[in-house]
Amino acid sequence: MGSSSSAPSHVADVAIVVPCYNEAQRLTPALFQRFAEHEPSVRFVFVDDGSTDATSVMLAELCASNPARFELASLERNVGQGEAVRAGMAHALASGARYVGYWDADLATPLEEIPRFARVLDQAPGCLLVLGSRVPHPSNRVQRHPLRFALGRAFAWAAASLLRMRVYDTQCGAKLFRRTPEVSTLFANAFISRWIFDVEILVRLIRLRGSVHAARASMHELPLQTWSDVAGSKLTPLDFARAPWELLKIGIQLYR
Repeated sequence: MGSSSSAPSHVADVAIVVPCYNEAQRLTPALFQRFAEHEPSVRFVFVDDGSTDATSVMLAELCASNPARFELASLERNVGQGEAVRAGMAHALASGARYVGYWDADLATPLEEIPRFARVLDQAPGCLLVLGSRVPHPSNRVQRHPLRFALGRAFAWAAASLLRMRVYDTQCGAKLFRRTPEVSTLFANAFISRWIFDVEILVRLIRLRGSVHAARASMHELPLQTWSDVAGSKLTPLDFARAPWELLKIGIQLYR
């Protein structure tokens, strides 16, 4: 892996990894720039996962516009979202930020949710992980395509059953961790799955903490105020078909 920007000139309180693969049509640099102007405690690590479109150029220009707030890590070939996140988390964990996490590049979860995630960790010293949760409610603006919602709920039920843990939404692409040696361990080894690595993280947390109860006590599911489906998802029907088999392989890690 090569890094294509100089190291940031200061340490931020929050470092967010943004994995990107062929996101030229969905990436909106101005939204990141605007957010950076108003939230000086947050910086971003963009991971170009071997993109073949204009993503690389867009990210290079974005990071050059504010090297103190935007860092670019470039992967030579496409390795999948899980490994792209893991590569970015190595940068984030090494940055010295208090909190580290990852966020989907399409900003289905708006950047404005990041301070809410950080406040949860501020207020709960025993919490290691905040998971964004796309819980539909009349008081929020969570908009999901009906088919994707149905598939998502089926997968969430299967994942929760495997984990034997009450968790509504394992797959939301917005998560924030407290930077600790334990959290570093969660990202130390390669993931089995390109897409459902979020479940692997929870499996690793259960094994690290010694029980489902202890792992659940160190997590907080935060219902999002805003979330919306963005066209152009990289998930294919084949990825959905592979999910049960990958979930089974992840489960073997938990119970072996």
